[in-house]
Amino acid sequence: MRAPFRAIAHSLLVLPLTGAALTPLAFSVAALAGPVEQSLRPKARPADALLAPDVAVARSASRVTDASPQEVIELASATLAVLGAVPLPTAAAPRPATAAAGDASPATSVEPKAPPPTVLASALTPLESRPVVRRSLRPRVRPNGIASAPAPASTAPDAIAQTVSDPGFTRWVQGFRGRAMAQGITGATFDRAFRNATFMPDVIRKDGNQAEFTKGIGDYMDGAVSDTRIRNGRAEFAKNADTFNKIQGHYGVQAQYIAAIWGMETAYGSYRGNTPLISSMATLAYEGRRGAFYEAQLISLLRTVQHGDTTPERMVGSWAGAMGHTQFMPTSYETYAVDFTGDGRRDIWADDPTDALASSAAYLKRFGWVSGQPWGMEVTLPQNFDYNLINGPEKMPSQWARLGIRATQGDMRDYGSARLLMLTGANGPAFLVFKNFDVIKRYNNADTYALAVGLLGDRIAGAGPLQASWPHGERTLKKAERIELQTLLTRRGFDTGGVDGILGSGSAKAIRAYQRSIGVVPDGYATVSLLSRLR
Repeated sequence: MRAPFRAIAHSLLVLPLTGAALTPLAFSVAALAGPVEQSLRPKARPADALLAPDVAVARSASRVTDASPQEVIELASATLAVLGAVPLPTAAAPRPATAAAGDASPATSVEPKAPPPTVLASALTPLESRPVVRRSLRPRVRPNGIASAPAPASTAPDAIAQTVSDPGFTRWVQGFRGRAMAQGITGATFDRAFRNATFMPDVIRKDGNQAEFTKGIGDYMDGAVSDTRIRNGRAEFAKNADTFNKIQGHYGVQAQYIAAIWGMETAYGSYRGNTPLISSMATLAYEGRRGAFYEAQLISLLRTVQHGDTTPERMVGSWAGAMGHTQFMPTSYETYAVDFTGDGRRDIWADDPTDALASSAAYLKRFGWVSGQPWGMEVTLPQNFDYNLINGPEKMPSQWARLGIRATQGDMRDYGSARLLMLTGANGPAFLVFKNFDVIKRYNNADTYALAVGLLGDRIAGAGPLQASWPHGERTLKKAERIELQTLLTRRGFDTGGVDGILGSGSAKAIRAYQRSIGVVPDGYATVSLLSRLR
């Protein structure tokens, strides 16, 4: 599995819900920086620990990677869904970002052009007026504090054999050593990284016992946009205002959405994981379900050590490999992480979140973030609306307006083409979503995750709550139930376009046709009650 996660926010600002381009916020820094409540939980959260009293959610490895949509489980983004009930510990203020080498091209802009973005009311200078700080995706020099790798050592992994306890794992490590060296890893780097490596049976158990995510979308969203997460997000947003301003100015990604990802992924750095990654990745490469994938992650970890970004001892994260404040998988870290502080290291593990936050912005920019464009906006639908337009063709907001659709907050400016999204059918909120919504999904390929990041980011920036309410009390369908639903529809003459458990446009069309036949609103939304009726 893989990808990255989570978010925040609440207030009375004159910003549209979209949070489009950050206009100066109509509240003070003091109002934003309310007291950050202390958590009684340990900072290093075990992957399957209780996230709130009497609630257990298994953690997925879905993080920023090249994962296919089928491999991304929404459980990954549900991990912190109930963290809203748990306040955030305070953290030391980060050191300011400094100049570094390199460059990045400007982010794409949209018309009409949004006002110059600022993060807080105290930062009113247009970002366009600031000199561009040139930064690199990789540091050009190794910091003095991290020693260069010694000359290649003998290919015999004696130190490894003395520390690992599983004989099969020991033999695998010996064979892997040669493969790693063939990819440029020095013997010294390998031996240093594997000096304390061990086989981790618990990791294998967790990999094989990931429950299917069936949490109701309304319940998920309530946790994602909880008052505590909003309050903590605004506090962190205020405390790190200078850092967020610089990152937004450099990458063109609205800072509130970077803050939202930070909150979604690790509750603003509070739960970054404490599993030793060399051991966990080696264990999964040796005996996991996806050995080739995790061996590639392990090679990336070794290259990171060899490059000098961090040490093996500091390489900790989730059992499945996600690491740092914003939970990058090793291969994604190697490709997209940046040294924004200018200290020669791309340090996403430090208490200072600067490099991690900038790396997430760089990642979104790389995948086509449109500067100044919102992720989307909540809308209302007219009577007798044609629900065939859900997830259908994209239109400009002005075209949607001619069909009777209206924004619930702010206006419907033509930021770009948008499609209609209704995750819970006619009984829940409706949204127009733009290209940036799909860019967020490159971080975690789930509509629920992208929507949570967008909504929470807007709340951090001061937007109000949704006008419509999420439905509660009904879980989502399991894969076996989705297959059954498609089978029953097909038998009744409603063609789903195949029976595979994936409810795409063909299934939605079939559901709408069936709903019309029984006289209910044809919104195409699959529910447990709909399945029961088909039975």
